[in-house]
Amino acid sequence: MLKGHPKGLLAAALSNMGERFGYYIMNAVLVLFLCSKFGLPDEKATAIYSVFYAGIYVLNLVGGIIADRRQNYKGTIMSGLIVMAAGYLMLSVPIMTTQTNISWLLPFTCFALFCIAFGNGLFKGNLQAIVGQMYDNFEVEAAKEGPDALRIAKEKRDSGFQIFYVFINIGGLIAPFVAPLLRSWWLGQNGFEYNASLPALCHEYINNAGAVTAEVMGNLQAFAANAGVAITESVQANLAACRDYLEVFNTGIHYSFIASVLAMLISLTIFICTKNRLPNPAKKASVTSVEYTAEEKAAMAKELKQRLYALFAVLGIAVFFWFSFHQNGTSMSLFARDFVDTSSIAPEIWQAVNPFFVIVLTPIIMAIFGALARKGKEISTPRKIAIGMGIAALAYLFMSIFCNAQGYPSATDFKALGADAVKAGWWVLIVYYFFMTVAELFISPLGLSFVSKVAPKNLLGLCQGLWLGATAVGNGLLWIGPLMYNKWPVWICWAVFFSVCLISMLVMFGMVKWLERVTK
Repeated sequence: MLKGHPKGLLAAALSNMGERFGYYIMNAVLVLFLCSKFGLPDEKATAIYSVFYAGIYVLNLVGGIIADRRQNYKGTIMSGLIVMAAGYLMLSVPIMTTQTNISWLLPFTCFALFCIAFGNGLFKGNLQAIVGQMYDNFEVEAAKEGPDALRIAKEKRDSGFQIFYVFINIGGLIAPFVAPLLRSWWLGQNGFEYNASLPALCHEYINNAGAVTAEVMGNLQAFAANAGVAITESVQANLAACRDYLEVFNTGIHYSFIASVLAMLISLTIFICTKNRLPNPAKKASVTSVEYTAEEKAAMAKELKQRLYALFAVLGIAVFFWFSFHQNGTSMSLFARDFVDTSSIAPEIWQAVNPFFVIVLTPIIMAIFGALARKGKEISTPRKIAIGMGIAALAYLFMSIFCNAQGYPSATDFKALGADAVKAGWWVLIVYYFFMTVAELFISPLGLSFVSKVAPKNLLGLCQGLWLGATAVGNGLLWIGPLMYNKWPVWICWAVFFSVCLISMLVMFGMVKWLERVTK
C-alpha cells in the first residue's frame, strides 16, 4: 500500500495514529460520560460536546497561524501533544460529583477539554500540512524525471491521504473498547453490572431526594436489579446505593483517560524519533528578486483568487457534511443508548464500527479509483466529494424510513416507556455506519488532498486550519441533532439530515466543472 509514496508518510501516519487512539477513547464516551458524571440532560451534554468539538477545529486555525508565523511546524506539533496529555491527565482524576462541588468540577472538566482542543489545534492541521508538503516535494522530484513521472506522482496524492486516514482509524477502531471495558471491569470489581439506563435514573432519584414518580421508581428497581444495586423501601439506603453506583460507574471511565495520556506520550516519542524524515512546510530559501510585468501580476492575482474561491466553496460543503457525520458522537450515540438493544454491547462500542469500515473499505475504494484512472476515467477530487454527499444522504434516508416504519416517537416519549420499549436490532447501526463510512472516504481524506492542491504554498498550515475550521462550524451545529431527536419523532430528525446532505450534493455537482478547472 505504501509502495511508491514518500518515505516520511509512514512516520507521519504512526504519529497521528497514537494521538487519534487517545482522542477517540475520550470521544467515544464524552456525551454519555457528561450525562452519567454530572446528571446533565442530553441537550446540555451535547451542547458541551458541540462546543468542544467545534473548538478542536477552530483552534486548528489558530495552530496553523502559529506554525506559519513561527515557521516551526514540528515544534508546534510537539507542544500540542504535551498540552493534550495535560488535558487527559486532568480528566483521569476520579472526583465524585456532589451538589457542593459541581460548581467548580464541571468548569474544571470543561477546562480539561479546552486543553485537549487547544493541543489538538497545535497538532492536527500542522501534521496534515507536513503531509501536503511531502507530496509537493515528491512531485517536484518527479518533475525532474519527466511528464510521465510527474503525472504518476500527482496521482499518488489522493491515495496518500487515504493511507494517512487509514492509520487514523486504526487508533479509532481500538479506542472505543477501552473505556467501556475498564468501566465494566471496575463495576465488576465492586460487585455491580453495567446498565446504560441506570445512571440517569440514579441522578433523578438523588436530585429529587427520593421523591420520584411511581413510574421512575419502577424503572429504577427494574434496572437496578439487573445491575446488582439493592433498591429497598429506605430512601436513605437508596440514595447511598445510587451514589455508590454512580461513583464506581464513572471512576472506571476516569481510569480510561490514563490510556489517553500514555497514547499522547507514545505519539510524541514516535514523532521525535522520526521528525528528521519530515519536511518543513513553506520553508523558504533566499531568492533573488524577480520582476513581473503588470499583466503577469494580474494573472497571478486572478489565479490566487480563483484558488481561494474554490477553497471556500468546498469548505462550505464540508460544513454540512461534518454537521451530519459527527452526529455519531451525539444523536447517534443517544440513539444507540435509547433505541437499540445494547444489553450485551455498550453503546460507546458502536463507534468502533466506523473506523472498522474505514480500514476495510479504504483499500477497496483505492483499488476502484486506481482502476478507473488506468482506464482514463479518473474521477476528480471535487466529483468524489459530491458523490460522498449523496452517499451520506442515503445513510439518513435509510434511518428515516426504518424509524418511520417502526413508528418510533421522540426519544423523550420512547424513554418514558421504560422496560416496555421495543428496541431495534444492532444491524440498524451497522447499515448506517456502512453508508456514512463510504461517504467519509469520499470526502474527508480527499478534502485534505484538495486543500493541499489549491492552497498557496506559504499558507499550507493556515489553509489546512481553514478546512478544519469549516469542520468546526459544522460541529458547532451538532447540538441541533439531539434537540430534534428529543422533541420530534426520530424519523423527522433523520429526514432533516437527509435533506441537508442531498442539497449539498446538488450544489457540489453544480460547481464540479469550475472546481476541476481550478485544480488542474
